[in-house]
Amino acid sequence: MRFRFPFLAGRKSPEDLDLIRFFIEKFGYRPKNLELFYEAITHRSIAFAAPKEFSNERLEFLGDAILDAIIAEFLFQKFPDQDEGYLTKVKSKVVSRKTLSDLGEELELRKILRYNKGRSINLSSLEGNAFEAIIGAIYLDSSFETVKKILHHHIFRKYVDLNKILIEEIDFKSKLFIWSQKRRLELEFQVLLEENTHGTWKYEVMVQVNGTNYGKGTGASKKIAEQAAARETLILMGEL
Repeated sequence: MRFRFPFLAGRKSPEDLDLIRFFIEKFGYRPKNLELFYEAITHRSIAFAAPKEFSNERLEFLGDAILDAIIAEFLFQKFPDQDEGYLTKVKSKVVSRKTLSDLGEELELRKILRYNKGRSINLSSLEGNAFEAIIGAIYLDSSFETVKKILHHHIFRKYVDLNKILIEEIDFKSKLFIWSQKRRLELEFQVLLEENTHGTWKYEVMVQVNGTNYGKGTGASKKIAEQAAARETLILMGEL
């Protein structure tokens, strides 16, 4: 028989009501089966009576798969001309541990997390894992479509700038090379400036397409400047 949290029996306690309010405020969702959500925020360090099934690890596994599928669909539709290798690379950045941990921190999940405060635990990592577990709980409590709507219209819109993540992580230089090769255009990255002032490097790069100047970029390294110049060129070409 599945263990049930004792505080879930009968009328809702103040703790239950606080948890419901938290999910309405942060996720725009009112939990129906609170047991799922208590499980989603419970770290194995305080799992009751020791059995692992009462921690959030199983829900984290499920939430990871749901999140992966939703992001994959988003990228599939956003980049119709890119192959699976490119989409896989970008997806790995969007659902990286750092992105999820930052998101968990933005959502202030540590306010509701249940863990052993006497142990040395990486709270940032805990929040990222709990976020995935919560996604799993919402899925079981509702549906895949509900989770997708919450992510697109509430979480991403309010807490995550997907476009910013993509701009920071996409390899614009590679994208520009692929674009030029398909059209058999000559592409050249020209270094206009390379200077060191008091130990700080500054580079300025210009992109030339068939001998014509296009995007220009600056940065603390040649690579950063090239990426900025490539991005500006893609924008000028109407490819971004």
